[in-house]
Amino acid sequence: MPRGDKSSYTSKQRREARHIEEGYEHRGTSKGEAERRAWATVNKESGGGKKSGSGRGKKKSKAPSRKGGRKGGRASASRPAAARSRSAKKAAATRKRNRSKSTRKSTRARSKSSRSR
Repeated sequence: MPRGDKSSYTSKQRREARHIEEGYEHRGTSKGEAERRAWATVNKESGGGKKSGSGRGKKKSKAPSRKGGRKGGRASASRPAAARSRSAKKAAATRKRNRSKSTRKSTRARSKSSRSR
């Protein structure tokens, strides 16, 4: 099996790597570096590919993900209070905006289903 071959990974492991990678990209990491970090995290958590062999039943360690979360939290805590507050207000406004979009969508979907009856 050549290096970089992902055939020995389960679909769940691939999904986890994809989600981790998306998170890194969202934070501005380059595509290649995000992919490298994502697979390193999956390997560290699960001990590598689990599709075949005797290592399938080993427990998963979430320590690497926890470590990443702590690092991010520490970085946030070192920012000035005003910057954190501004960030929180912006996030709240975004959530509010998205909530109103989702309620409009669900209302539209309900009205469509009632028309089709």
